[in-house]
Amino acid sequence: MNTSLPLYHITRPSSLKENAPLLIMFHGYGSDENDLFSFATELPEELFIISVRAPYPMQPYGNAWYAINFDAEKGKWSDNQQAIQSRDLIANFIDKAVETYPVNKNNVTLLGFSQGCILSFAVALTYPEKVKNVIGLSGYINKDILPEDIETKDYSNLDVYTSHGSVDQVIPVTWAQQTPPFLTYLKIKHKYNEFPVGHGVAPQNFFEFKEWLKSRI
Repeated sequence: MNTSLPLYHITRPSSLKENAPLLIMFHGYGSDENDLFSFATELPEELFIISVRAPYPMQPYGNAWYAINFDAEKGKWSDNQQAIQSRDLIANFIDKAVETYPVNKNNVTLLGFSQGCILSFAVALTYPEKVKNVIGLSGYINKDILPEDIETKDYSNLDVYTSHGSVDQVIPVTWAQQTPPFLTYLKIKHKYNEFPVGHGVAPQNFFEFKEWLKSRI
């Protein structure tokens, strides 16, 4: 555990003593750093794994990367300003993590679920020089938290795996289905798949992204 970095997190060291591929995990709304960390024991041992806690504590428990509000006029809406602040906080965290831990700054993978997926996409599309791979689970690309100059950025090193539950009751699968065409438009390598589950990660989904990642680290 390291508190000198800008976000609270837990780690699983790599089997490599230096230059390890880095995997950073970002949980969903109302969860914490232990959620996705349960995957760690099943992932390749050469990965240095960091699981991060979102900055906004919720009551009675859990954390968020940004507020999700509900009001009669607007319906359900996200606090995009807070989301942008978290996006930039994560970018800063990546810089500090590659300085602090024995990892390869050119081999950074972000793994996010739900709200953590939305943030992972935003970080990679805003700061592609910091990220090599993205595993985006049960989320979508929120264009309101992307910079205006994305069409001029170099995404040639970026590779994306993204998946969604076909009966997701939290984030509609139709939102996720807009991700592949957008990545194609930006000429970003990607794989997209759907699984017959709700807002969660099916075992076959885990196996698929694990194999995808193994071939890229």
